[in-house]
Amino acid sequence: MEQLPHNRPLWNIHIIKYPTSNAAGNIIFKLHHSLGDGHSLMAALLSCLQRADNPSVPLTFPSLTSAPNPNLSVRGTSIFRNIPKVLRSAFNTVSDFGWSLMKSSYVEDDISLIRSGNPGVELKPVVISTMTFSLDDIKQIKTKLRVTINDVITGIIFLGTRLYMQGGSNKLNNEHSTALVLLNTRVIQEYMSAKEMHKPVAEKVWGNQFAFLHVSIPELTSLESLNPLDFVWKAQKLIQRQRNSGAVFLTARFLEWLRKFKGPEATAKYIYNTIKNSSMVVSNIIGPVERMALANHPIKSLYSMTVGEPESLTITMVSYMGKLRVAFKIEKDFIDPEKLKSSIQNAFGMILKTAQDIA
Repeated sequence: MEQLPHNRPLWNIHIIKYPTSNAAGNIIFKLHHSLGDGHSLMAALLSCLQRADNPSVPLTFPSLTSAPNPNLSVRGTSIFRNIPKVLRSAFNTVSDFGWSLMKSSYVEDDISLIRSGNPGVELKPVVISTMTFSLDDIKQIKTKLRVTINDVITGIIFLGTRLYMQGGSNKLNNEHSTALVLLNTRVIQEYMSAKEMHKPVAEKVWGNQFAFLHVSIPELTSLESLNPLDFVWKAQKLIQRQRNSGAVFLTARFLEWLRKFKGPEATAKYIYNTIKNSSMVVSNIIGPVERMALANHPIKSLYSMTVGEPESLTITMVSYMGKLRVAFKIEKDFIDPEKLKSSIQNAFGMILKTAQDIA
């Protein structure tokens, strides 16, 4: 593309004073991705906000806890017993990183009901729609299945997507589809204020510091004997393998190497092809537990979305005040937003009911 003019701002703020059934108005922060990734920009945004009940008290965020893993017990282990794990991890690292390079260069997903494969899809009109889930319900599933919240959410998204891809057909439609899951690669996971970001350590947390996982969307094996919890467990297994393989670290270092030695154009091209060859992009951001206010105006809800990527479906999630806001950016006139949300809602109901039935 042409170089962005230096007199053109990298951000816009739109205040829409039009009351709807959901809120008295809306504020849209439109930010160029060169400013930073979701973590950086959310941290900057939070610096403009205060707690609605007590502005002098800082906002708090959900704790980051992992699911218990019985295989990580240290007692009774020896160096010889860990050798197979180390070798398996090394093999998975090479395999997953190699697969990531191939997916970003040569291997494309199948054309499906969620991937049009149209050239120039990033320039086509889009529709943005949202839906909300209760975090208490998601935590209930998490506790029953002894998994993480991310495992539950990913399982719901994967099952709902597969149900949508059926298109009402009784015949299984299991096109090869992968989700590109974006991950924050910072050592410091907590948000920092704008003032803290100006300190010397800020260069370690500000900017675009992310990598991605290529996670295959599990296939439906049967419509009649479908166990919805299988999608949560499969999501857990896929994400754990990718996280533990070291491929995320190598991907992050590879992107940094591209930027330093090949330049930003080569890096942008690599990321463009990575997104183009996948079926959808998935990312999430952690929001505060308490209600926020902007200039004394209470904020009822918020969500984020990236635009301009070469794919037909992007899904983002933001937690806020005990709710999970899920946003969908879809290629207009290709994906039906209401049918997709209905499929996701059905998947959530199926997983929740099956989990509640566990003794």
